[in-house]
Amino acid sequence: MNVKNETPAPLQVGQAVPEFKLDTFEPSRGDFGQISLSQLKKEKKWTILFFYPADFTFVCATEFSALAENYEEFKKLGAEVVTVSTDTKFVHLAWQRDEKMLEKAAYPMGSDRTATLSRMFGVYDEASGNALRGAFIINPEGTLLNAEVNFFNLGRNIDELLRKFKANVHLAASPAEACPAAWKQKGDKTLKPSAGLVGKVYEALK
Repeated sequence: MNVKNETPAPLQVGQAVPEFKLDTFEPSRGDFGQISLSQLKKEKKWTILFFYPADFTFVCATEFSALAENYEEFKKLGAEVVTVSTDTKFVHLAWQRDEKMLEKAAYPMGSDRTATLSRMFGVYDEASGNALRGAFIINPEGTLLNAEVNFFNLGRNIDELLRKFKANVHLAASPAEACPAAWKQKGDKTLKPSAGLVGKVYEALK
């Protein structure tokens, strides 16, 4: 007898992200709250989901510190960054209060207690009950455009996450262009795919 697997396949880039809602701890207010994709879409914001294994861990603290240093730039460009783990909002509060590397954190810290969102994005580790280090960029229309997943022991480079976000903002305004590997910010050279560009990328970037 065939047994149907009821677990949906993880989202792929280019797909629409289903609605979700998370309980949060809001360090900027020192209080609890909620955040949803529908709310962020209504506000025409980009959404960056930043999954991590657990509060009171070590590599996570370094990522959170770097994220805090760049948070205002993400916001200025129209994004909301939401960190997500399977811990409760109460543990989020305690970690942000006690860990000095998080003292400048101002972004919402989401609680995915049932791992519904972690499973949706394919980062939930069933053996440990924790999320892998996943970073996902969702445009204001709710489409998943970028996905990065690291194992537990490798921290993410927030400068690279910001670069990819800036590139997506640029490409949303200039959809006929493409950003090459060395693209860093608006004003850098881009590519315009066409028959004439075939075999001539070197010349186009000179």
